[in-house]
Amino acid sequence: MTGEGGAIVSDTPDNPVLAMLRRMDIKLDRGLEEIDGVKVRLTAVEENLAGVHRRIDRLDERVQRIERRFELTDATH
Repeated sequence: MTGEGGAIVSDTPDNPVLAMLRRMDIKLDRGLEEIDGVKVRLTAVEENLAGVHRRIDRLDERVQRIERRFELTDATH
C-alpha cells in the first residue's frame, strides 16, 4: 500500500501502542467468539434440562395416579 508521496505504508503500525491495541482487538474478538460458543452450548443444556423436567413431571403424575389407584396416599394429600 502506498501513502502520501508514494511512500510504502505497512499494515503493521510502528507505534507500539497501536500494535498493542491491535493485539487486544484480536484477543477480544477471540473471546467474543468463545462466548458465542458457550451461549450456544448453554442453550442446548437449558433445552435438555427442560426436557428432563418434563419427563420428571410425567413420572410424578404417573406415581400419583398409581398411589391413588392403590389407595397409598395419606389423607392429607
